[in-house]
Amino acid sequence: MKRGAKESWTLPELAEETGLSARTIRYYIARGLLEGPAVAGRGATYTPGHLARLRAIQELQSRGAMLAEIGRLLAGARPHAALPQPATWHQYALEEDVVVWVRADAASWRRRQLSRALADFASRIKPEENHADNDGKS
Repeated sequence: MKRGAKESWTLPELAEETGLSARTIRYYIARGLLEGPAVAGRGATYTPGHLARLRAIQELQSRGAMLAEIGRLLAGARPHAALPQPATWHQYALEEDVVVWVRADAASWRRRQLSRALADFASRIKPEENHADNDGKS
């Protein structure tokens, strides 16, 4: 610890140091986000660990975390995985009952390759005139 650095704070001092109200700090203690004072009672004091924890809570809140999530994170839980980035897809309706989806971010050589293959496939699955209404019956 730096020379001359403060080693303990009263609740009003801790509130002033963090910019939080004393009521908020007591609420965090009640929620289990922060341990109670190192010395309880009328002369209650808080340690550098309390200050560091409050700073961590403030940092997580600034990133948009809710108190329940902050409690889990500070308890050592891993953060929930973020949703993956959405992907854009091209839809090719080859026939009324056949649809093929291709990712829009496919490489240009892959799109050309797929275009040729889909054109070939579409020509092969085209219904024959005399079988169109017979469902495969001759």
